[in-house]
Amino acid sequence: MEMNQAQINAINHNTGPMLVLAGPGSGKTLVITKRTLKLIEEYGINPHNILVITFTKAAAEEMKERFEALTGRSSGVNFGTFHAVFFTILKYAYQYNASNIIRDEQRNQFLKEIVEQLTLEIDDEKEFISGVLSEISLVKGERMDIEHYYSINCSEDIFKKIYRAYDSRLRKSNLIDFDDMLVLCYELLAERPDILAIWQKKYQYILIDEFQDINKVQYDIIRLLAQPQNNLFIVGDDDQSIYRFRGAKPDIMLNFERDYPEGVKILLDINYRSTKKIVHKAACLIKNNGKRFAKNIKAIKETGQDIVLINFKELKEQNSMVVADILKYYKKGIPFSQMAVLFRTNTQPRALIDKLMEYNVPFQMKDVIPNIYDHWIASNIMAYIRIAMGSRDRALFLQISNRPKRYLSRECFEDPIVDFNRIREFYNDKEWMIDRIHKLEYDISLIKNMNPYAAINYIRKGIGYEDYLTEYAQFRRIKIEELLDTLNELQEASKEYNTFAEWFDHINEYQEELKRQAQQKKYNKDSVSLATMHSSKGLEYQVVIIVDANEGITPHRKAILEADLEEERRLFYVAMTRAKEYLHIYSVKERYNKELSGSRFVGELLLERNGLKPGVEVEHKTYGLGQIKKNQQGKITIYFEQLKKERTLDLEFCIQNQLLTIKE
Repeated sequence: MEMNQAQINAINHNTGPMLVLAGPGSGKTLVITKRTLKLIEEYGINPHNILVITFTKAAAEEMKERFEALTGRSSGVNFGTFHAVFFTILKYAYQYNASNIIRDEQRNQFLKEIVEQLTLEIDDEKEFISGVLSEISLVKGERMDIEHYYSINCSEDIFKKIYRAYDSRLRKSNLIDFDDMLVLCYELLAERPDILAIWQKKYQYILIDEFQDINKVQYDIIRLLAQPQNNLFIVGDDDQSIYRFRGAKPDIMLNFERDYPEGVKILLDINYRSTKKIVHKAACLIKNNGKRFAKNIKAIKETGQDIVLINFKELKEQNSMVVADILKYYKKGIPFSQMAVLFRTNTQPRALIDKLMEYNVPFQMKDVIPNIYDHWIASNIMAYIRIAMGSRDRALFLQISNRPKRYLSRECFEDPIVDFNRIREFYNDKEWMIDRIHKLEYDISLIKNMNPYAAINYIRKGIGYEDYLTEYAQFRRIKIEELLDTLNELQEASKEYNTFAEWFDHINEYQEELKRQAQQKKYNKDSVSLATMHSSKGLEYQVVIIVDANEGITPHRKAILEADLEEERRLFYVAMTRAKEYLHIYSVKERYNKELSGSRFVGELLLERNGLKPGVEVEHKTYGLGQIKKNQQGKITIYFEQLKKERTLDLEFCIQNQLLTIKE
């Protein structure tokens, strides 16, 4: 591939700091490898004094392979992740070895035991532990004072207890986690100038890929290592910074010129991946972010096809169209492996998976798609149903006895087989408890004669399971909608089955098929990729289909602050720019009997804000053709021919609801 002038300028950079802004598909890996080669072959730098840092082990190995393909030999250049590099420093200082690094299963077990010791009643234990571990990582990565940290998973008091107990377990076990590696390395280099000098002499030239994903402690260490020469060559795209929840801060990249005023900035502004229409629409979207480097990305490829935008009546229609699209492109000669379906969260595609299985479309999941029937809510619902079908297993009764609260103690379920009369005997001196037991027995007898859909509806409304979920959501500091989404999906999935036996047979078949798909993933390379927007980063496909482009999904309902919304917009931008030739963006009017509106991001990519100037002709969905008279402070004034008068409208509302288009 012939290199463009911006790439050549970046590759030729010798000493001092440089910021390389690399848009999607702009050839950043080529620039890093070629610049590394230039340092060795033309500037006479010892390969052992060059450090190339990536964020994942796979990326480091790929970078090393590409570099060695250029040189035709083993190089001596240091390629590694932040953690690998920093652990090397710790090994020499503290004689750590791999056995000192806590394994993921150990971390989870530590947290599980701590939760038990604190006697916390957590239904979604797996999600809770995962969430708390992410928060612990964030606190350490930002070097925060835990006293001033506000947890999103539990009360501050509980979080502090968990954090301190976890930290204590690590110390007693002589273990460190990945975040400790960073913090300990920073403290070592900051407090020991003699040790810092050794590593500064070793790593005289530092190149960092995907710099937009760096967090505070990583950056602080790199700044120490780069001194005093500051031969720091950073490559990234602030528009693709999508790991804020892990502590990544685009502000670090945005402030690089302030930290290094002597630095040089270069923009790799040619996209070699996508068609002109995809690049243009993606730019229309991302320009709505306020905190970013201004860029004008150009496509080298032809104009290409229009982006396909469809708003379906319901989820079934969307899933049917996705399958039809995949089969259509396959018949055109595009392999399945060059197609991807992207979604905001890994719980979205479960109904789509059913449809793909129905049409025998091979697929592979880039993320673990949670099996809805393994979810704790599904487990509760099925426990009710199995009891209604005749089971008297003690474990099932313990699961449902206080969901919702009935104040039944574990002691009343002494026997492995439950007898309602025995429970009544246990509470024979408490008439109000006898009434609760009668009610439970009555409810179970009613469920027995229902179909699965009606049974779930009765459990949630008649028995009061939804009330229990509302209380639990408050305790866990999560939105009730997140739990109701799972319940709605479960109920919808049961709709076409007349009996519990039929539904349970389907559940078994579905679970077996998921296992089969997971096993076949190794052998069937030609398969459609199902991936979250996060895990699609760095990948590219001829065909990309983005599903569920709705408010509350993308942007996610948790995105309240402007910084959160900007991150969501960057995520959508990343998803769009995975497409090389064909891009479809689908939304639904209704999902599980709940009305949804289209994503504001679709409205933003349809309308370029810069084009909304006085004198420009536009078309409004309701008011027809008009001419812009004024556009300021979020209000747009348009003279409409049909109305014969001016209307002043809220610009954000018009964009988000796709009400305005510019007349070509």
